[in-house]
Amino acid sequence: MRKLLVFGALVAAAASAPAFAQEVTVSGNVTLTTDYAWRNVSQSNYDSTVQGGFDVDFGNGFSFGTWASGVDFSDEPEDTNLEVDFYGSYGFDLGGIDASVGAIYYAYPDADTADLNFYEVNFGLSKEFDNGLSLGGSLNWDPDNDTVYADIAAGFAVTDIFSVSAGYGTYLDGFGEYSGWNVGGSVALGG
Repeated sequence: MRKLLVFGALVAAAASAPAFAQEVTVSGNVTLTTDYAWRNVSQSNYDSTVQGGFDVDFGNGFSFGTWASGVDFSDEPEDTNLEVDFYGSYGFDLGGIDASVGAIYYAYPDADTADLNFYEVNFGLSKEFDNGLSLGGSLNWDPDNDTVYADIAAGFAVTDIFSVSAGYGTYLDGFGEYSGWNVGGSVALGG
């Protein structure tokens, strides 16, 4: 119950926020990936999976969304096959730097034998520069497991269509085996 209270408080805050001239934006996404890696650990047993979600941006700093992915933590039949995340955040300007605070609830609705569900509270900072460079980082606190995960990232828009990125993340409390880096690129097609 406590896990849902943080998310519920964010929903209530957004619902009660004044409706100044704001525009609500709804977006969706779908991904076919060769491996779902979360914090440097495969969540799909190094196999491909489908992912997708919906986001709502209220235009006043509040946003909410849900996202789902296939998962496979072991070869046992009672293993969970689905992760569904629910999240909300509030973004604001902090002296020219974009800041956000939020919460995310990770749910595994078909887990038969284990309580895998948990939530995190997060804080992030980012800055986009006029030359196409972007920098950012976040802290993610999981009170149930008493862990803090930190990450940093950089991106560069080479053109309006092609961009590159890199990042590093680690647990701050000794889970060194979960530290890792990533390098990527993206191409925008059809807008």
